[in-house]
Amino acid sequence: MPSSLSSFPRLLFGSGFFRRFLHKRPAPGLPAPESRDPLEKGFRIAIIAGEPSGDRLGAGLLQAMIRQWEQHPDLGRTRIRIEGIGGPRMMAAGCHSLYPMERLSVAGLSEALARVPELLRLRTRLIRRLRADPPDVFIGIDAPDFNLYLEKKLRASGIPVVHYVSPTVWAARGYRIKKIARAVDLMLTLFPFEAAIYQKNRIPVRFVGHPLADEIPQVSDEQMSDERAPNKDQARRELALAPAGKVVALLPGSRRNEVQSMAEPMLRAARWIAERRPGVRFVAPFINAVTRGHFEEVRARVAPDMAITVLDKRSRTAMTAADAVLVAAGTATLEALLLERPMVIALHVAPLTYHLGRAIATVEFVGLPNLLAGRALVPEFIQQQATPERLGQALLAILDHPEAWTEVQAEFRRIGAALRRNADESAATAVLNHLDKLGGPDK
Repeated sequence: MPSSLSSFPRLLFGSGFFRRFLHKRPAPGLPAPESRDPLEKGFRIAIIAGEPSGDRLGAGLLQAMIRQWEQHPDLGRTRIRIEGIGGPRMMAAGCHSLYPMERLSVAGLSEALARVPELLRLRTRLIRRLRADPPDVFIGIDAPDFNLYLEKKLRASGIPVVHYVSPTVWAARGYRIKKIARAVDLMLTLFPFEAAIYQKNRIPVRFVGHPLADEIPQVSDEQMSDERAPNKDQARRELALAPAGKVVALLPGSRRNEVQSMAEPMLRAARWIAERRPGVRFVAPFINAVTRGHFEEVRARVAPDMAITVLDKRSRTAMTAADAVLVAAGTATLEALLLERPMVIALHVAPLTYHLGRAIATVEFVGLPNLLAGRALVPEFIQQQATPERLGQALLAILDHPEAWTEVQAEFRRIGAALRRNADESAATAVLNHLDKLGGPDK
């Protein structure tokens, strides 16, 4: 199936979903809504994201879908209506959010258990609303524990369903693949190894790449780049750091529970380094005042006298300025890879969470660089292994021998190149083309 943007208008001249849409015919298996004229009411998208990363993906997808829709000579004269649950970015892209996105986001096992009744009620109301007035497509972005059941119910009602961001069936609970097969018409994956799993199980899938990779140009320290990815000297000037000397970036996470778990081992590792290398500088960026506040509380107890440049946001600038990055397992490890920064990955969670995770895990690694490479590309320290001494020694090895990372950084570039696929446009094209395929006259 062609995926280039230039092929999009030609594809939608076919006899499938969009011809039926223009001829004001309801989708198969759905009752025609009362007085519904598609040319007047528009093409309707229902979409749900559960956290900031999903809000970011959803906004990019919606903007690309609108662009592609509007460039079609026939479809462009109808408007797109979007509703669901999203954050500020999706709302800026035109989504009417029915509920605050924060209501879907939970931190930790105890909060998840406490919120179950509320989330179940919310999901039931959404199912009823969308069945009563069916959208032309439903798109669930990540949040599989919330979205997959909803998607199964909507698909059973004849609503086309797309899920964006594969659940981690490759890491744990692989049996969910059968549940996914019943719930979705199309899966959009961020990573290439995920697509192979769905192909094996005959679930329609498209690997679209990662939007984060599209945002970060592939540059080196010696190259000048635009403001999205400043080189090391530019980043240090922006953060008022000396151009010479060693800098370590600390990234304990973007969620409250992550920072609460990771701040102490990271701060103790930083103090261990500072005692041995007083000239090393430390920077720590945070996504909001809440996570920064949790970090500062731990800092006051663990390392009150340490000089640490604490930043609001600007994680990309902090990593670019650094010679080494100490980062919690998560999306930030991918950002460090795309910036080609030597890193040490750490994971420390509540004991119950750790043991439950170990019981169901089917992968050897926790960091995305190692998962994408299929081998131990960068050092990982998990739970009891994440001691100040081990973390500190691994970081000092980077600071003392940066040349040892040359081959690793070459692998970073290879992985980054594979992920740069213009994800927003690719995802939008995949959704709209798949809708046309689903709506063909023989379906």
